[in-house]
Amino acid sequence: MASQLETLQFLQEQMSGAGLITYRKMFGEYTMYCEGKVIALVCDDQLFLKPTAAARAYLGDSLEEAPAYPGSKLYYLIPGDKWDDRDWLCGLIRATMPELPEPKPKKK
Repeated sequence: MASQLETLQFLQEQMSGAGLITYRKMFGEYTMYCEGKVIALVCDDQLFLKPTAAARAYLGDSLEEAPAYPGSKLYYLIPGDKWDDRDWLCGLIRATMPELPEPKPKKK
């Protein structure tokens, strides 16, 4: 089941306090970006955050790892009940951002 556009729009709004949030459809699902950095995948209306040490510390006991799609590496699965807490979600994204690689320059 593919993710619904409303899910992406909601997450984009909820995360907007962490920076410029964008998303792009890829392979039937979506990749989310903050300030151009890949931060998460949204697959089957579930949010899968890229794993970092800072995110692991932020999530603490609520940490759950799962593949975003069959055969993928493990991501941090962010439960839907956490999406409504905008401050918590933005804090998670801000904590994660410094450990993520800068976007690669686009080829001319």
